[in-house]
Amino acid sequence: MNATESAFNAASTAASPSAINSAITYVQGMSAVQICITLLCVVLVWDQVSYIQKKGSIAGPRFKIYPIIGPFLESLDPKFEEYKAKWDSGALSCVSIFHKFVVISSTRDISRKIFQATKYVKPCVVDVAVKILRPQNWVFLDGKAHTDYRKSLNGLFTRTALAQYLPSMEDVIDKYMEKFVDYSKDHDYKPTIYFHEMREILCALSLRAFCGNYITEDQIRKVADDYYLVTAALELVNFPIIIPFTKTWYGKRTADMAMRIFEDCAQQAKDHIAKGGEPICVMDAWCKLMHDAKNKNDEDSRLLHREFSNKEISEAIFTMLFASQDASSSLACWLFQIVADRPDVLAKIREEQLEVRGGDPNKRVDLDMINNMTYTNMVIKETLRYRPPVLMVPYVVKQNFPVTPNYTAPKGAMLIPTLYPSLHDPEVYENPDDFIPERWVEGSKASEAKKNWLVFGCGPHVCLGQTYVMILFAALIGKFSLFTEWEHTVTPLSEKIKVFATIFPKDDLLLTFKKRDPLTGKLSE
Repeated sequence: MNATESAFNAASTAASPSAINSAITYVQGMSAVQICITLLCVVLVWDQVSYIQKKGSIAGPRFKIYPIIGPFLESLDPKFEEYKAKWDSGALSCVSIFHKFVVISSTRDISRKIFQATKYVKPCVVDVAVKILRPQNWVFLDGKAHTDYRKSLNGLFTRTALAQYLPSMEDVIDKYMEKFVDYSKDHDYKPTIYFHEMREILCALSLRAFCGNYITEDQIRKVADDYYLVTAALELVNFPIIIPFTKTWYGKRTADMAMRIFEDCAQQAKDHIAKGGEPICVMDAWCKLMHDAKNKNDEDSRLLHREFSNKEISEAIFTMLFASQDASSSLACWLFQIVADRPDVLAKIREEQLEVRGGDPNKRVDLDMINNMTYTNMVIKETLRYRPPVLMVPYVVKQNFPVTPNYTAPKGAMLIPTLYPSLHDPEVYENPDDFIPERWVEGSKASEAKKNWLVFGCGPHVCLGQTYVMILFAALIGKFSLFTEWEHTVTPLSEKIKVFATIFPKDDLLLTFKKRDPLTGKLSE
């Protein structure tokens, strides 16, 4: 007798025929409505019991106030204040929305542990992200496959490589300085919302850095105009199935359009390098690495020797755009607002910009110049600390993960390390809610607290483009400070935080720009 037969006989003995027949008769006597109500009650009870078991001892509602859906309606319009309340409630807290159980970490050490626990977790975005970014995209790789792929990309974002992209990025900055001045002039220099303009300039800068001159002005404008549809599609709460004319449908259409453009650019880059051309953008640099590695036989070269297809390159470039666009747009909004509201900070930036250029404001920016922008870089770093663009980074638990001695995150849960609390820790950053660039002077407590600096994450998935961000924004704010005068209109919502993938001023940034003589400071229209 096998195990199945033994179990069946045991069950038959335990449940007498009369009891089974009585149960069947009872169910048969129930109406369809009674059956539906019974099943609903079972589901509701199961949902609550499952939540309580997963929650354990960590902070969070004792029960799901709204069965099944949880705080779904709140998540449709996320508020920073609600996030902060969650962080303040405990080192670990939780919520449950539909089938997704979410654990949130609010301490530096636990967040760092999650970032580095590749055995237990892997990055995730939202359910629909795989469909929009494509399932084979490198961002979804894990373990050695991810590490090897990342090695092939590391050489694209060294300081030496980034120096090659600076000239084309400066051309974009020059163009948008004129555009912002003209835009303000067209609005009679009245305060105008610049949220969309900041998103556009950062998209244009990224696309020029990634694709060089292979991407046309019309294509840049199209991607920049439509990219917010991708952001909306990848919000934390969205329907996981792509249905026509929904956010996810529009987002996938935009992603597919952009990737087709990038595939064409990738082929042009390959042709350029094959003819002996020098790299001036990320695609060029990647193609050059592949081209040069063909004549080498060391381990790294064998990795780079693989001929990445145009499709693979396009997916990687789109992922870089996805990783940079919202975060860099957020930083731009806060940086221009903060500097405008602090004339003393702006004056010091201008003084330093003239100094590093040897008194010649028209000198083209280069890497040596940026390396000497000590104060400008402190302003950028303090902005990243004061208003970190990314608040949280979602991971999914691959296997039960003992996050603390008293709590194990269950397999399948979403585990989210937060960045904001560690960047506003009063023990490391005195007066953390004040904007103080000087706190980053070399040797200070802030500059030495490496573990708290989680703006770009840490561990195997640390942001690939962190050096790119610092160089780009030093060039951006440096040129704007010399050649334009911008005013920010302060409203009661200016310092309030709006969450749209990343964070932005809640009033959408009211600015106006005028042309400025970099030597005399004289303004002109």
